[in-house]
Amino acid sequence: MNIGIIVFPGSNCDRDCAHVLSEVMEQTAHFIWHQERSLKGMDAIILPGGFSYGDYLRTGAIARFSPIMDAVVEFAERGGMVLGICNGFQMLLELGILPGAMLRNRDLSFICEDRYIRVENADTPFTNHCEPGQVLKLPIAHAEGNYYTNPVTLSALQANAQIVFRFCDREGKVTSQANPNGSLDNIAGIRNAAGNVLGLMPHPERGAEHLLNNEDGVYIFRSMIAALEKHKTPQPV
Repeated sequence: MNIGIIVFPGSNCDRDCAHVLSEVMEQTAHFIWHQERSLKGMDAIILPGGFSYGDYLRTGAIARFSPIMDAVVEFAERGGMVLGICNGFQMLLELGILPGAMLRNRDLSFICEDRYIRVENADTPFTNHCEPGQVLKLPIAHAEGNYYTNPVTLSALQANAQIVFRFCDREGKVTSQANPNGSLDNIAGIRNAAGNVLGLMPHPERGAEHLLNNEDGVYIFRSMIAALEKHKTPQPV
């Protein structure tokens, strides 16, 4: 599969994603500079983590206006698979592809540590290799991962199984103590209504190799590849 990784000024997890895709998953990764305007030939797109444009204004707020984003929106609307990781999740919110917004972490500090998340929906292109309720340990690294939305949208996310991951403890219990940033309903990742777009704050690319003593991130990438092989989406022009 050909998977495009959008690179912005300030991205710092693009190489990590490319390494996992090419060396671990044995797929073809393509770096796509944010000033490009085409995603032709791509089977899936990743918006990686980092500090796009230095996180000035708001996280993802400037990246949202990059030339490539029109193609990302079109790709998603055509059913293309899009994964936004950390800063990429923030971009998807700014674009309006996913609902809600990110606030500063509850303690107003940058958090960089391993955290547990529970798979709430295993019937998605990003979790089909997971079991419902499975607990994954993945690194987080963010200062604005406090997900927020209005009560009506939250109810819709809950009713439509759009909450894909919640922060939890080692045993899978979703508690306030297991919530690292104050995120509403312990949300760690959500999908769009169609199911082809996922945003999550933890970094699966930072926990996808035995060398790192953590391979839980592989579940997400393996799920993506399996979904692509089963339902290859139309290519954009």
